[in-house]
Amino acid sequence: MSESYPAIVVASPDARGTLQQLSDDDLPEGDVTVDVASSSLNYKDGLAVTGRGKVVRQYPMVCGIDLAGTVRDSAAPQWRPGDEVVCTGWGLSETHPGGYTRRQRLRSQWLVPRPPELSIHQTMAVGTAGLTAMLCVLALEHRGLSTETDGEVLVTGAGGGVGSVAVCILARLGYRVVASTGRPENESYLKSLGAADVIHRAELAESSSRPLEKERWAATVDTVGGQTLASALRQTRYRGAVAACGLVGGTELSTTVLPFILRNVALLGIDSVFCPTMLRSKAWQRLGRDLDADLLDVMTTVEPMRNVPQLSDAILAGDTRGRVVIDTLP
Repeated sequence: MSESYPAIVVASPDARGTLQQLSDDDLPEGDVTVDVASSSLNYKDGLAVTGRGKVVRQYPMVCGIDLAGTVRDSAAPQWRPGDEVVCTGWGLSETHPGGYTRRQRLRSQWLVPRPPELSIHQTMAVGTAGLTAMLCVLALEHRGLSTETDGEVLVTGAGGGVGSVAVCILARLGYRVVASTGRPENESYLKSLGAADVIHRAELAESSSRPLEKERWAATVDTVGGQTLASALRQTRYRGAVAACGLVGGTELSTTVLPFILRNVALLGIDSVFCPTMLRSKAWQRLGRDLDADLLDVMTTVEPMRNVPQLSDAILAGDTRGRVVIDTLP
């Protein structure tokens, strides 16, 4: 009789994720089996576990878009038992069972080695959110952002996972970071992560009849979308850029072409799910180098896997802060 272990599973399209017992007989196809030590909580996880978003494509589905752990066995030459690995994206919790479990089987090309500067738990404190934040920074740098660039760097939705990590990275790199949040109680927290100033999200949430506003931002990491993204575009300085990676504020974008053709502003779309392996590896290397591990611990809470259903409701309601690591072990 095979060993059983707990997992958060969504059984059908009209069901919420619940804690169930699985065994190796339930593992999917793949060439590497990982003993999972940690996962994380992301907005997308909240949608999947609660059933409020069209995230899950196959049923039953083990939720969790991230995981980190130790290779148990491998048919792939690049991975050996005992290797510590990280997997984010690639359809986990959508088309392939994910990280809210003690054991998972995966495709070898989806894995990256644990950065030596970060522990396994810390890689999940980074997770998809932190990887996305670093991909935003890399895209802005590729566009030309540097500490010599005039203007402040705006981070919207700064109290969330992507925003918190983005504030940490940008501040450590030497930028003057302005954090936007809808929760004034987060001001001291965001300043502890390196934000030079904190503004209320209402300053960016109002629609405007003007296609352009006073130039302020050298660049923006936008995790919100909707009207907030439109406002950031109107306020971005000449040859600035906005890296867009979120939609909690809506999927519609009401703007004009004028920021693009008069100020040469760039709108950069960021996807971490199917990010190419070479770019993904570069991002993890930079996270190990440019993210202050002590500050990462400050923004992180650790929760047991049994709390995932309640935590999923909380993240959708905007009631979580920073990063939440899910401990899959006893």
